[in-house]
Amino acid sequence: MLRLLFLLVFNLLFFQPVAILPAQTGPGVTARNGMVVSAHPDASRAGVEILRKGGNAVDAAVAVQFALAVTFPVAGNIGGGGFMVYRQKDGKVSTLDYREKAPAAASATMYQDSAGNVVPGLSMNGHLAAGVPGSVDGMAEAHRKFGRLPWKDLVQPAIDLARHGVVLTQKEASGLNNNKENFTRYNTHLPYLVREQTWQKGDTLRHPALAATLERIRDRGREGFYAGETADMIVREMKTGNGIISHEDLKNYHSVWREPVTGQYRDYRVISMPPPSSGGVALLQLLTIIKPFDLSKSGWNTATTVHVMAEAERRVYADRAKHLGDPDFHRVPLAGLLSPDYLMSRMGSIDTGRATPSAAVQAGEFALRESDQTTHFSIVDRAGNAVSITTTLNGGYGAKVVVREAGFLLNNEMDDFSVKPGAPNMYGLVGGAANAIAPGKRMLSSMTPSILEKKGRLYMVVGTPGGSTIITSVFQTILNVVEHGMTMQEAVAAKRFHHQWLPDQILAENDALTPAVSAALEAKGHKIVYTPAIGRVDAILIRKKRKLEGGADPRGDDTAAGY
Repeated sequence: MLRLLFLLVFNLLFFQPVAILPAQTGPGVTARNGMVVSAHPDASRAGVEILRKGGNAVDAAVAVQFALAVTFPVAGNIGGGGFMVYRQKDGKVSTLDYREKAPAAASATMYQDSAGNVVPGLSMNGHLAAGVPGSVDGMAEAHRKFGRLPWKDLVQPAIDLARHGVVLTQKEASGLNNNKENFTRYNTHLPYLVREQTWQKGDTLRHPALAATLERIRDRGREGFYAGETADMIVREMKTGNGIISHEDLKNYHSVWREPVTGQYRDYRVISMPPPSSGGVALLQLLTIIKPFDLSKSGWNTATTVHVMAEAERRVYADRAKHLGDPDFHRVPLAGLLSPDYLMSRMGSIDTGRATPSAAVQAGEFALRESDQTTHFSIVDRAGNAVSITTTLNGGYGAKVVVREAGFLLNNEMDDFSVKPGAPNMYGLVGGAANAIAPGKRMLSSMTPSILEKKGRLYMVVGTPGGSTIITSVFQTILNVVEHGMTMQEAVAAKRFHHQWLPDQILAENDALTPAVSAALEAKGHKIVYTPAIGRVDAILIRKKRKLEGGADPRGDDTAAGY
């Protein structure tokens, strides 16, 4: 009864019929036989060529993962990790966790000084910031279980790109130039990403050492990275820079198949990644909390809609901080977190006329942290198999460390642990004991690769980079389509906003909110901070007659390619 009264008051008093439309209109690239959307045009083309040759979505995903390590070094990788959500054409779903792990020599206080204070930057830059990479093992495992074409055919496109070179875009040239000092400071050698003159748009960047590493992976599969010559190179690099990854750490790394988290939002079944990603749980929580509100009626990015979504996000991120971590080390209360009764109780504390101070919002009780420079890609093949993969080095260019003889960058994923309970990571995310550092443990992530079904049929493949904003960017993109009637391209291009509990503020893209909406939100007690860009969503929508629409985020060089 109270819930019905609450919703009645909301719709009568706070409905705002003002329509705000996203700047970009119209559909994105369309195709019938297959679609790849990724952060770089060369990587998208590599994936489509694999589909043309008869490869399935997983085959194309392997090719794209390795191609991004060459074409998009700020986040594409073989020295990082990620998550894969896979839906087969018959509706069977699988999720693969190839998240990095803490080395065996890691400890809970390794980034604190003798007084227990966090040492600034120690978990973010340099050799000690690196977790044990998972990307190569993940791709090998995905191919072993679901691949169709020979492994060597999937790695070869990346080798060709590394040997022949990649023409830099303006964004890529600027990224290398802006990190020249970091590359020089955190390496014991001058890496090939640095040169005396500045990089310019149109310059060709070649990766000879990385090409040789990829050839070893092509020829020996997983063992071409975790054993033999490449493993020796990694361990030598660790010893040179006082890192702690060992031969045993590399040998013992294995990706893990996990049960996906699933839920229902109106007519849509949502399939996403379980812990150690917080993304799937948080996405399902958000969709459940806002389900009773008529957001299509209140409108896109109106004060009413933004307020309700921000209040939901505030509560979900409080839960994230306390309850989520590596399920192999911490009992994650999934049933409680996703219980409709629990989530309705969280919704019931939302005041539609006033922002709830984050200091007054704690993680719920019931019985019983990531970078702007992650990258995501979505793939659908001719048969209707779909892959959603988010992969990362964490911060831009990871730990800024290039393995000298092997030509690839190491991640700085150790910063995604709670380096000290209550201390924020580089994205302001606060964590607790559930995400404390421990040997062999996977750090908590915000990555949210997801797939939606409508009436039992494949409907959407979606995901994004963006650190702590990943969850809310996926959340908004889904709502842009299913509540606000946008095309896939409009949905990924639309301006975004974000709330993560702490700090207590709405982070909004420039021009995401009109002056009137901003004033209305501030009158409710919200603090608004503006930023140039949030996330880089790459997604695919299945339209009528099985036409595939690729939505490539205009915030980057992202490209949809189909055939």
